[in-house]
Amino acid sequence: MGKSIVFTVTTDLNHDQRMTRIAGSLARAGYQVTLVGRRLPRSSKLEGRPYKQHRITCHFHKGPFFYLEYNLRLMLWLFRNRFDMYGAVDADTALAAVFAAVWQRKPLVYDAHELFSEMPEVVNRPMVKSCWAFMEKLAFRRATLAYTVSASLVSYFQVKYRRPVHLVRNMPQRQATYALPDNPPYFIYQGALNEGRALETVLQAMVQVPARFIICGDGPLLPQLKALARQLGLEDKVMFKGNVPPAELVKITAAAWAGIMLLKPQGLSYYYSLANKFFDYVQAGIPQVCVPFPEYQQLNAQHEVALLAQAEVEAVRNALLTLLQDPETYHRLQQNCLRAREAWCWEMEEQQLVALYARIT
Repeated sequence: MGKSIVFTVTTDLNHDQRMTRIAGSLARAGYQVTLVGRRLPRSSKLEGRPYKQHRITCHFHKGPFFYLEYNLRLMLWLFRNRFDMYGAVDADTALAAVFAAVWQRKPLVYDAHELFSEMPEVVNRPMVKSCWAFMEKLAFRRATLAYTVSASLVSYFQVKYRRPVHLVRNMPQRQATYALPDNPPYFIYQGALNEGRALETVLQAMVQVPARFIICGDGPLLPQLKALARQLGLEDKVMFKGNVPPAELVKITAAAWAGIMLLKPQGLSYYYSLANKFFDYVQAGIPQVCVPFPEYQQLNAQHEVALLAQAEVEAVRNALLTLLQDPETYHRLQQNCLRAREAWCWEMEEQQLVALYARIT
């Protein structure tokens, strides 16, 4: 029987596609995997997976009291359930996972999806930033194995913490087919509705773009975005679908005309990011409007799958109109997506993941 490993996240397990892939790959490789996450007020029934799942319910749902409560509850659960390895996913679960790993004298794995101390919500709040920086430092210093999602973050963490950090990119599973775009066409955004995602910019750009815009995701900016859509007179063009089950999201994305992958330059976490939606659009066979940050520039130089545009209204509008009105450009990007998705897929990336875990004795 393989070694047991627990992963700790603060997300709803049904919608955390990266952790679904990681846990599934390690389970198929022979590990006994348990994924611990969060029960939200609107959480649906857990989907069947080839690994164990556990949800923690909290009284608080955001802010410092939530993170404190969640880590305390998680710590108590971890002390009652022993594992051979402890996997902390991001700084927001590091406290509990580090304490449990040290207490049990077991290896700690740190999976950094974000640079938490440089996220837009905290970059201008010194006290909060210092707290996340401490948690991040604690995790990297204690971890037997550490990996992250982009080459830029690998370099950043290795220089800062003077230790090896590995790369496991957040890629979806390979898709063999693609759908014809829906008519009338629509652009799609998938992901959290958080500060710095430039969704306000896209809504303003859509005023003069003859297409629809479908937003799949939830988050703190939802009320403001709905209000802005009404203010701009976009009620008939913009649809807020909330969190969509992964299987349904794949279908909605494949039928889109193009995807939206934009960020504001608010903190190094976004600047060094490599978001899963970039690869999701490629696997769906659709071009995208993408921010020209380092990781995306480098990938687009390998396979031109996107129009790169700063997150400004005029630049975004021009890119959207080009994709709608320039068939030659659109076809070229679409064909490049179909070629790129053969290499940019989880089937390739999971080999690196399994090899890393095989090194832990």
